[in-house]
Amino acid sequence: MEFLGLDYTTLRIIWWLLLGILLTGWAVMDGFDLGVGTLLPFVAKTDEERRLVINTIGPVWEGNQVWLVLGGGAIFAAWPPLYAVSFSGFYLAIFALLFGLILRPVGFKYRSKMPGKRWRDNWDRVLFVGGLLPGLIAGVAVGNVLLGVPFHFDDSMRIFYTGSFFGLLTPFALIAGLVSVAMLVSHGAAMLVLKTDGPVAERSARYGSVAALLSFVLFALAGAWVAFGLPGYEITSQVVTDGPTNPLLKTAAEGAAAGGWLRNYSSMPATLLAPIVGLLGALASAVLLRARRGGLAFLASGASITGIILTVGFAIFPFLLPSSSQPGSSLTVWDASSSHLTLFIMLVATVIFLPIVLAYTTWVYRVMKGKTTAEDMSDNPNAY
Repeated sequence: MEFLGLDYTTLRIIWWLLLGILLTGWAVMDGFDLGVGTLLPFVAKTDEERRLVINTIGPVWEGNQVWLVLGGGAIFAAWPPLYAVSFSGFYLAIFALLFGLILRPVGFKYRSKMPGKRWRDNWDRVLFVGGLLPGLIAGVAVGNVLLGVPFHFDDSMRIFYTGSFFGLLTPFALIAGLVSVAMLVSHGAAMLVLKTDGPVAERSARYGSVAALLSFVLFALAGAWVAFGLPGYEITSQVVTDGPTNPLLKTAAEGAAAGGWLRNYSSMPATLLAPIVGLLGALASAVLLRARRGGLAFLASGASITGIILTVGFAIFPFLLPSSSQPGSSLTVWDASSSHLTLFIMLVATVIFLPIVLAYTTWVYRVMKGKTTAEDMSDNPNAY
């Protein structure tokens, strides 16, 4: 059965693409908020400078988290098995990520409640942790997706996760986490150079350019590790793209040699643009930050983030979450989606509401454009 000519296979591909768009949207839009929080103790030395940094993202940080809500909602509704496995197996990791995200609004709201230096310094530390922790945990999670996660289903489709929180902190996963932190810090620095002047902008440019270079080096290192150290996974049975949602109907195995995750790049050469953009965007961001070109640096770091995320998505396709303990239980685009009708109804809703979100976001940033200054904070009673 088809809906408006969209068969089950096509809808699954569309929702795989939409999931990538939503997760990329979160990393790009909310990522600079996280980067600014991570940079706060380093680029701002006085209370006025720290207020200046906080108020560059004050009007927009809450709206940016809509992308995280949309991404989580898409996983829940379009890929129920993926939601069930990841949110149960990564429970403590996701709790840590959410804890960091919860710290941010508390820090924003309570920091200015009292004028004492000790009070504000403590909340600045909270904002630093709230910026660093989500980016680090998200990167570690992506690293574990590439490594494979220890889970399996029994005959009644019950999920069994056999890993542990500290088992997620492998060397490769930690490198992936550092890639995430570095790219978000450079992105946040670009926003600070764009939105501020004076010492804050100068420090942001210096720290951001270093972070961008680290992003380039660590991403290249992670890529070399994937090419020469990770075997990847592959489906070993017939691939049925419009079959029922049941991961146990296929067989899969770990690759026989390192570099298994690179097979899509050889079969679909156009996908090589993703890692190229990820690397060149990071280098361009470093150069542009050095030149104090905040707007262009922001676009370059955003392109780098997009390229890095797409690199992972293209590499593991059609896998969503490979299983290291029982590869046949791995979740793929072809066997972990909602029903045909559900995907279609959700697509209709997305076509209606996503443009509204984009239009509103564009309007907000248009209204809030321009530099943030000390005068703005003194004139605005709602400033942090």
